[in-house]
Amino acid sequence: MKRAELEAQIERKQSVLCVGLDTDIERIPKHLLQHEDPIFEFNKAIIDATHQFAVAYKPNLAFYEAYGVEGWQSLNKTISYLNENYPGLFTIADAKRGDIGNTSKRYAEAFLHKLNFDSITVAPYMGIDSVQPFLAFKNKWAIVLGLTSNEGALNFQFSKLNRQAGENFNYLFEKVLKDASEWGHAEQIMFVVGATKAEYMQRVRKVIPNHFLLVPGVGAQGGSLQEVLKYGQAKESIGLLVNSSRGIIYKDPSEAFAEAAAQEAQKLQQEMKGLLFS
Repeated sequence: MKRAELEAQIERKQSVLCVGLDTDIERIPKHLLQHEDPIFEFNKAIIDATHQFAVAYKPNLAFYEAYGVEGWQSLNKTISYLNENYPGLFTIADAKRGDIGNTSKRYAEAFLHKLNFDSITVAPYMGIDSVQPFLAFKNKWAIVLGLTSNEGALNFQFSKLNRQAGENFNYLFEKVLKDASEWGHAEQIMFVVGATKAEYMQRVRKVIPNHFLLVPGVGAQGGSLQEVLKYGQAKESIGLLVNSSRGIIYKDPSEAFAEAAAQEAQKLQQEMKGLLFS
């Protein structure tokens, strides 16, 4: 998907909502277990109920890989359903891949070509050769881990750096943002920046003023949507995708789960509309 197409959808829906499909068979409503593929049936119902409020969907690969072949079949059905029925929606394979070049090339072919996701999350720790293979596909995106929400982010991401000549940043995560932004361009690289690190969004935007940010952590993880939208917007556009997973898909464990998910998605969309488009 081209950046202009994603931005047009954001404007049309007045939403930057990404729905995370972190589908755990132990948490879905029990009546779905009678189906041959309960994970896909759950995803399908969530997508149908929330698509008018969302601009993106993000299956977390761990929740599918955990079920082996059956999980991969559920994932394949889910992305095929999205592409066939809602082709305007942006799709993210939340896989966090990041290996040496030859291996990354295979990952890129699997997710961006075979499964036909619009994008994939990637880890930049091994450097440019682990990310470049994901940039070889036209109108596809690499979403690079930039600043994450977990407590362990303090182990490395906030390591202090000795400033080099011409540099205006202090932390390792800022160097990652700067260097990775130069491996491609803002039409093919996004960055993950956790919502619970919203106070650092201004630092992020000083380094990458125009790249899209994928922001997880709003909702069940406690991130502030208002702060994310206030400090996270790009210089020349909105440049945000804000993800909510558990707060939407598990809002109600009953047979009315899809209706409850739709209500929560609409609530977030309306808040986004008020903060971004009014």
